[in-house]
Amino acid sequence: MSLPAAEAELPSAPVRPARTVVHKFGGTSVADAERYRHVARLLLERDEALQVTVVSAMKGVTDALIELAHAAGRGGDAWRDPWHDLRARHRSTAVALLAEQAGEAVGGIDRRFDELARVLEAVSVLGSLPEEVLQRVQGLGEVYSAQLLGMHLRALGQDVAVLDAREVLVVSHGELGVDVDWERSAARLEQWRRNNPQPRVVATGFVARDAQGRVSTLGRNGSDYSGAIFARLFGADELHIWTDVDGVLSADPRVVPEAVQLEALSYDEACELAYFGAKVVHPQTMAPAMELGLPIIIRNTFRPEHPGTRIAAERDGRGPVKGLTLSPNLALLNLEGTGLIGVPGTAERVFSALRAARVSVVMISQGSSEHSICCVVRQADAERAQAALVNAFAHELAVGHVQRVQLVPGISVLAAGGDGMAGQPGVAARLVQALGRAQVNIRAIAQGSSERNISLAIDSADATRALRAAHAGFWLSPQTFAVGIIGPGNVGGTLLDQMLAARDGLLARAHLDLRLRAIASRGRMLLDPLGIGTDWRKRFAAAPGPVDLDRFTAHLLDSHLPHMVIVDCSGSPEVADRYAQWLAAGIHVVTPNKQAGAGPLARYQAIREAAAASGARFRYEATVGAGLPVISTLRDLLDTGDAVLAIDGILSGTLAWLFNRFDGGVPFSQLVAQARALGYTEPDPRDDLSGTDVARKLVILAREAGCALSLEDVDVESLVPEGLRQGSAEEFMARLPEVDAALAARLEAARTAGRVLRYVARLDGRAGRASVGLVELPREHAFANLRLTDNIVQFTTRRYSDNPLIVQGPGAGPEVTAAGVFADLLRVAAGQGARL
Repeated sequence: MSLPAAEAELPSAPVRPARTVVHKFGGTSVADAERYRHVARLLLERDEALQVTVVSAMKGVTDALIELAHAAGRGGDAWRDPWHDLRARHRSTAVALLAEQAGEAVGGIDRRFDELARVLEAVSVLGSLPEEVLQRVQGLGEVYSAQLLGMHLRALGQDVAVLDAREVLVVSHGELGVDVDWERSAARLEQWRRNNPQPRVVATGFVARDAQGRVSTLGRNGSDYSGAIFARLFGADELHIWTDVDGVLSADPRVVPEAVQLEALSYDEACELAYFGAKVVHPQTMAPAMELGLPIIIRNTFRPEHPGTRIAAERDGRGPVKGLTLSPNLALLNLEGTGLIGVPGTAERVFSALRAARVSVVMISQGSSEHSICCVVRQADAERAQAALVNAFAHELAVGHVQRVQLVPGISVLAAGGDGMAGQPGVAARLVQALGRAQVNIRAIAQGSSERNISLAIDSADATRALRAAHAGFWLSPQTFAVGIIGPGNVGGTLLDQMLAARDGLLARAHLDLRLRAIASRGRMLLDPLGIGTDWRKRFAAAPGPVDLDRFTAHLLDSHLPHMVIVDCSGSPEVADRYAQWLAAGIHVVTPNKQAGAGPLARYQAIREAAAASGARFRYEATVGAGLPVISTLRDLLDTGDAVLAIDGILSGTLAWLFNRFDGGVPFSQLVAQARALGYTEPDPRDDLSGTDVARKLVILAREAGCALSLEDVDVESLVPEGLRQGSAEEFMARLPEVDAALAARLEAARTAGRVLRYVARLDGRAGRASVGLVELPREHAFANLRLTDNIVQFTTRRYSDNPLIVQGPGAGPEVTAAGVFADLLRVAAGQGARL
C-alpha cells in the first residue's frame, strides 16, 4: 500500500543486485497453459544467480482434490466423473503448453492420476476419509503444477531441477500451527542440491512430510509459507510473492474502490493488517523472513512492471495509518457484574474457559472500572463461547455477583494499523471522530501498548460505511458524499450544473467526492447507484414516475458511503415534513425551502431536535437571502454572546425592484407587469405582493434569534386587495390597476414628508413582535438607496446599537440562490472533514 503520491518520498539505501531470489506463484498465476508461459517469460527475464520458483496448484485444483477425497469417503462412485474432469484439465494443459513434447508430461499425469484413483477407490470401500489420506490427496495439485512448469522451462532450453518438497521439508503440527524442523530440512536440502545443482529450481508449495515420513501439508496459505521456508533454506536475498494485485492496498478495494496501493510496509505493520484479514502475507509466512531480515515483495503477475509492495524490517514513518481492515462474521461476548470489580484472576478464568471450549478470541476490551470484560469471537463459535462462560461463572451468576453473559451477534471489527501511530497524539480521536460523523456506533475499542493498531467493534450493518469513513478520515481516500437533489427547477437545476462543473476540481483540490445518486421532482425520479453526470437533464427527462421518497431515501442509505446529504430545492411542505426523519437517520439536509424554517413550530422544533440528537447538519442559509450570509451572520452574533434588539430588512427582490422604480411616473400595475415580463416575479405576482414570502423569511430569522414565532404571529400587510385574491393570475393582472390610485396616494404622502416607500420586514427582539408591510423611510435611510433587486438586512444588537450591522446584496435569482445552497453543501462537507 502507499500513501497519496503527494507525500514526499523517503531516501532509500542503494539496493545491491540479488544473488538468490525465491519466487512464489499462486493459483491464479498458473491457471492455464497461457499463464504458465507468462510465468516462464517473467522468470527468464530476470538476472539471478540462483532462482527458486515455488508454485501452487492451478486455480481451483486444491478445492477439487479435497472434494474428490470427501466424495470417495462418502462411498460409491460419485468421485469418478470429477476425477476424469480433473485429469482431462491437466492433460489438456500439458498438451497446450508443451505441444509435440507433451508425451512425457501426459504419461506422467496419467500415472499420477491412476495412483490417485487407486487411493480414492480404497477410501470409497472404507466409506470414511482418514486424515492422512486427505493430507496426501489435497497436496497433489502442487506436484502436478511444478512438473508442468519445470518441463516447460526445460523445453525452452533451461537447466532446471524440479524439487518435490516432500523429499526435503520435515514439519510437525502444534497448537500454534506448523513447526518446521529446520535442521533436518536443511540437511535434506543440502543432500538434494548435491544431486541437483541447477541454477533454476521449481519447487512444490504446500506439501511436506512429518517426522514419521507421512505426507503432510502446511495448511491453507501454505504455498506462501513454503516460499518463505525455501527462502530461508536457500539463503535467499529476496522473496517475491506473485499474486493478482499490484501489492498491498490500504483497504479492501471491493469495499473502498479508492483504496491506494502501499509502496512499503514494515513486518509489524504487515502482521497487524494481515491478522484482521487484509490481503497481505500471512504472519506465519513472514516469520522466517523476519528472522533473517529478508525482504518480501508482493508483485502482480499480470503487471510485472509494477514495483509492488516491499515488506521489510525498515519503517518509513509515514502515516500515521497505513491501512484499514474489516473482519466480518463476528460476535461480541460481554461478561458483566459488580462482583468482578477488583477480583484477581477473573480474566484468567474467562480465557481459560474459552480455551477449553477451543474458541479463539479476536479482540479483548476491558474498562478500568473492571465492571465488565468483553471479547470478540467468531460468529460460528459464539454460542459455544457463551455456554462456556455461563458454565465457568455459574456460581457467580447464581448469587448475583455476575449479572449477565451477553452475546451480541452481527459484529465486525474495524482495525487501523501503522507504525506512524505509535506516539502520535490524536490518532484514536481522528478515527473515532470519522466514525461519529458517519453515524457509526462503536461497541468496543482496543489498543495495544505498541500503539500500532486500534481495533473497534461495530455493528456489521455499519461496517462498509465505517471502513469508507475511516479511510477518508486519514486522507487515504476522499471524503465521499451520496447526494440526492429534490426539485431540479430553476434553482435546483442551476445548482446541479454548478455542482457537476465543480466536482472534479473539488476532488483534486479538496479531496471531496460529491456523488450525485438521485434526482426527484414532483412527477419523476432518477436513481443511479453509479452516479449521475453532466447529462442529467437528458436522463432525467426520460426518468419514470411516480416519485417515491421512501425509495429515494433508501437508495441513498444503501450506498454505504460515509456521508449522505439531501438538497431540497422544492417549495413543498410535504418534503419538509421528512426533514426530521432524514436527520434522525444521519442524512444531512441542505435547503432553500422556507417551509421547514417558517412552517408549523412543532415541525421546526422536531427538525432541530433530530439534528441535535444525530449530529447530522441542517443548513438553510439560502431560505432568507439567497446567497447572502444573513443567517450565518446572525448566528455568529448570537454565538459570540451578542443580543438581538431588532432585525429590519427588505427581503424580497421583487418588492425591492418595484418600490425602487415606483416614483409616480408609471402606475404601480404597469411596473408589476414589467417585473413579471422580466421574470422578477412568481408566475402569479400575488405570491410576491401578498407579503407572505417576506413574512416566512422574517419567521426564520426570528426563530434563529430565539423567538418562538409562527407565521400567523406576523402582522402582514398584503398589497393584494381582498377582492383580487381569488381567480386566475391573468384575471388578477387585468384588474390590478384598481390598486393604482391608493398606492399613488401613499406615494404622494411619503413624498410630501420627504420620505420614500419601501416594503419592510421588522422584528422587535425585546417585545417579540413581528410585522411586514409598506413603510415610509427617510431618503437618507440605508433601505432607501438599494440597487434594483438587492436585499438588505439590518441587525440592531447590544454591540451594534448605535451603528447597526448591515448585510446587503443580490437576494434573488437562480444563480446566486443556487450558489448559496452550494456553499451550504460545502460547509456540511467541511464539517465532515473535507479539506475546504
